[in-house]
Amino acid sequence: MSCKNENLICYGLREAGSSDFIEMEGYVMDKNVLPAYNKLKETLAKEGFLLRLESAYRPFERQLSIWNRKASGELKLLDANGIPMERPQDEEQLMYAILTWSALPGASRHHLGTDLDVVDGNACPPGYEVELTPAECNGMFAPFHKRLTELMDSEESAGFQRVFVPGRGKIQPEMWHIAHLPTSRRYLENFSLDRLKQIYEKTEIACKSALLDNLDKLAQEYIYPYFV
Repeated sequence: MSCKNENLICYGLREAGSSDFIEMEGYVMDKNVLPAYNKLKETLAKEGFLLRLESAYRPFERQLSIWNRKASGELKLLDANGIPMERPQDEEQLMYAILTWSALPGASRHHLGTDLDVVDGNACPPGYEVELTPAECNGMFAPFHKRLTELMDSEESAGFQRVFVPGRGKIQPEMWHIAHLPTSRRYLENFSLDRLKQIYEKTEIACKSALLDNLDKLAQEYIYPYFV
């Protein structure tokens, strides 16, 4: 399903080829974010860190693919500690298991083009494939995230902040996910839960019944807490 063709627009559901976007390091981001990203990269480079993208803009179809592949078992499910877990057979339990680390399609902040997953490229061993896990954040990337936290706390992070933090909503904390808040807030205003429901009704999405039955509750726990 194409959300654009159906005229069912939630926030950030723009095509990757939109004039709003620009390519950087093999990823796509909102062009208004690029100057801030370059500024933060320069600041960290002075201290020996290499700010490197692992993800940026993600279209609805991409998030839907991640969701469905986790539901089918093609992609592994991780528990709250980042440990692989068995796939629940109950649809509602499976839905919540996926939500531990994956956003709802159509409600992912990666749709905005203002949110980035980042690591320290200088800390990656040759040939290492980044997984974006708590173990990495507390291990090889710990000095990088410590410094990033300090820059954010002192408002020297060029407008970037973390949104998935302890005590906010039900999504597990993600130190690697940073958001350029001055830009993202413009798109959050356009979000419509009713439109998201319409999208799900017309989309081949795993756990559809559980999603539609619980969407209001899911919004309070997995969407609205991150409108910051």
